[in-house]
Amino acid sequence: MASRPELKVDDENGFISTFNRLPAKDSNTIRVFERSDFYTVHGEDAQFVAQHVYKTNSVLKSLGGGKSTLQSCTLSVTVFRNFLREALFQQGKKIEIWGSQKGRNSWEIIKQASPGNLQDVEEDIAGQLDSSPIVLAVKVSAKVDQRVVGVAFADASVRELGVSEFVDNDLYSNFESLLIQLGVKECIIQTNDSKKDVENTKLRSIIDRCGVVITDKKSSDFAGKDVEQDLTRLLKDDVAVGSLPQADLKVAMCAASALIRYLGLMSDQLNFGQYRLYQHDLAEYMKLDASALKALNLMPGPRDGSKNMSVYGLLNKCKTAVGTRLLAQWLKQPLMSLEEIEKRHLLVEAFVEDTELRQTMQEEHLRSVPDLYRLAKKFQRNMANLEDVVRAYMLVIKLPGFIGTLEGVMDEKYKDPLDEVYTRKLREFQVQLAKLEEMVETTVDLEALENHEYIIKPEFDDSLKTIRTKLDSLQRDLGKEHRSVSNDLGQEMDKKLFLENHRVHGWCFRLTRNEAGSIRNNRHYREISTQKNGVYFTTDKLSSLRRDFDQYTQNYNRTQTGLVQEVVNVASSYCPVFENLAAVLAHLDVIVSFAHVSVHAPSPYVRPTMHPRGEGNTILKEARHPCMEMQDDIQFITNDVELIRDSSEFLIITGPNMGGKSTYIRQIGVIALMAQAGCFVPCSEAELTIFDCILARVGASDSQLKGVSTFMAEMLETATILKSATRESLIIIDELGRGTSTYDGFGLAWAISEYIVKQIKCFAMFATHFHELTALVEEYPVVKNLHVVAHVGDKNGNDGERKREVTLLYKVSEGVCDQSFGIHVAELVRFPQKVVNMAKRKADELEDFKGKHDRDAMNDRFSKEEVAEGSRLLKELLIEWKKKVESNGEKMEAAEMTKVMKGLVEGEWKERLEGNAWVMQSVRTL
Repeated sequence: MASRPELKVDDENGFISTFNRLPAKDSNTIRVFERSDFYTVHGEDAQFVAQHVYKTNSVLKSLGGGKSTLQSCTLSVTVFRNFLREALFQQGKKIEIWGSQKGRNSWEIIKQASPGNLQDVEEDIAGQLDSSPIVLAVKVSAKVDQRVVGVAFADASVRELGVSEFVDNDLYSNFESLLIQLGVKECIIQTNDSKKDVENTKLRSIIDRCGVVITDKKSSDFAGKDVEQDLTRLLKDDVAVGSLPQADLKVAMCAASALIRYLGLMSDQLNFGQYRLYQHDLAEYMKLDASALKALNLMPGPRDGSKNMSVYGLLNKCKTAVGTRLLAQWLKQPLMSLEEIEKRHLLVEAFVEDTELRQTMQEEHLRSVPDLYRLAKKFQRNMANLEDVVRAYMLVIKLPGFIGTLEGVMDEKYKDPLDEVYTRKLREFQVQLAKLEEMVETTVDLEALENHEYIIKPEFDDSLKTIRTKLDSLQRDLGKEHRSVSNDLGQEMDKKLFLENHRVHGWCFRLTRNEAGSIRNNRHYREISTQKNGVYFTTDKLSSLRRDFDQYTQNYNRTQTGLVQEVVNVASSYCPVFENLAAVLAHLDVIVSFAHVSVHAPSPYVRPTMHPRGEGNTILKEARHPCMEMQDDIQFITNDVELIRDSSEFLIITGPNMGGKSTYIRQIGVIALMAQAGCFVPCSEAELTIFDCILARVGASDSQLKGVSTFMAEMLETATILKSATRESLIIIDELGRGTSTYDGFGLAWAISEYIVKQIKCFAMFATHFHELTALVEEYPVVKNLHVVAHVGDKNGNDGERKREVTLLYKVSEGVCDQSFGIHVAELVRFPQKVVNMAKRKADELEDFKGKHDRDAMNDRFSKEEVAEGSRLLKELLIEWKKKVESNGEKMEAAEMTKVMKGLVEGEWKERLEGNAWVMQSVRTL
């Protein structure tokens, strides 16, 4: 951690008085005060910074004295920037930065930031964004029979406004999917003036569940009466907004009005004529909800140690900032179009098959691409300088390298697709940017870049030429002084003695620390500072040269200011080209990243065969969980998956705790999502149908602060599944019904399973410890029972007793597992042996009780006459069986006795037995 600035406030009591008079703020907002070269935070905000940035309360100091004190904390510029990233991206806080006029205690807000609105602090966070800062406004028009949801959203960094309007159910599952698809960071919603506003409360619950920051705005912001006029000024094309198809989305336009006002777009004339309006279609992408996002470990969580713990972290081998953000978007927006999915697969295949092409793109070309969206934004906001122009130029001169590498692909199968998506577009950009390249080479002194100088060529202006001549002369004099000092001290130039243009001290000498003794006690040399890399010092002659050099450099910069501005203005006109180029390079970066991961996995991924929506089956050979197989010390056991229409649509997976049930069902969801995002998949062979959504109910987590129990949260998630799923969906359910009594839980699990099988008829997987659920297979041919295999053997314990030993094999096989091995898990974590023994006794007692309970419950379902008649039949059957067994004279083996019984039941007694329902049910339960 960098050293903290000292807490210095000129008028402490005056500031405390001013601070206490500031308007009230909500608990989610942090106020930062900008001082001369550091920042301060006060009160509860100082506590937050101490805990989350410094991780200690020892940094807290008090301003003032007596009764009037104010807890405070300082931040250096570097720490302030780290704090911004932590507060905005990890904690979801809003930031107010206050500034004052020099020498006065009147403070005002000079900058504001929130997770979805980073415009004021873009330079401070320096492009440290894994995903786009999307801010969304939502308005609902709820009538008796339907709810129309209108949204407007924007990423201010790329100057796009999106709108969408759709009908939703009472759980707002479409709205939840939209939040996930767009990766929304902040949501603007109408203030909930009335606790009776049920719809508003539901929306807030969903926004909160998706981890999105909520910003309240009054209802008048959503009025929408001026939105047409505002859009006319903001949009690029000079068209009548009323004639645009999006203008018919009345509810969405009201949301757009609130969004435009929140972002303050109309107060900055630089926004006029710069925005593009488009309509987002929910149906273009697979729907995901917050539960699926969590179940599939799609995005990294705050506690994920390894980046391979999430699908995003695993697949992110991108070399550019724009590619990294696009990858996050693709994973949240898996495609629904078979044609578009196969296009991506073919491009990935091209880079998988051609190692040289892939490595050259990653190591030579993509690595040097700057954040073009951020660069374009600097030009658009008149914040760019000559260095930014040079950064753009450096990319332009690398375009021939991209094009040449792509043109080197000889395989016709890949050449045309690569040409269509990349090569042809890059050639067009090269032509469009040729004039920019020419201008930079004509006006900018590219040789001076070696000294990190960004200046106009001296030949471009007579005044500059004169100053440059003098600077060159001074440069030669500096070299002479360097040689003179080297000879005097007997230190070798550029090995022991260095001449450097230090960012603080200007031109000075540096000696390595081992040689620093040679200038001690020598009045000709003055030490400036001692640092890790050596001792800085100067001479009278060097100080004089430095002053002259600084003066002429300032003259040069003043003289070139007008010329620099002209160059920057010309470069700014290329912003649309930079943004289009950014989109192509981001696409290329993600595709190459997919190929890299597919090749370098422990076992290479394969290209899946995709079937159209609603058609085909999902059959995976030797499937693996891509994140799990990357963990250290794990030898992953592969398993096949068969989801086949009319045969195995609904899979019930039973088996021991820790046996791999959850991993098995989740990996199927991850593989489906990866395939539709355009990536290869971790299998030896794979064919998949296109799913319209992945719906998941996994894990158990309560939310006591919100008054929601574990079971209630489980039921809410399950209700969303039942209302959202279609025949083309994929449902993943892991351990449903554990938060209530066993009988209630099983009843719900059975009813939900039956509803999915009979009504929804989609592919589904259900991992459960309710072994009775496996009886579904007897009633529905589309249900298939699977179990994870465990080997059970006996071994001698330390006390000489024979003990059961369970070995988990992590292999999935057909059939039912009739045990859960929960007590075995307790033994693994070294429960006290007395507790384990008592648990085993109680489990045995409950098994006996449950068997009796089941028999009693079964008897209640039949009339007394049926039970009496059935009992009589069974008694007669047993008497006849006994006669046949004893008539042989010799004692029969158990197997032979069973064979005799089977002969009676399936032979002469069959018709009589089948005539009694109680007998048939009794036989099934045996």
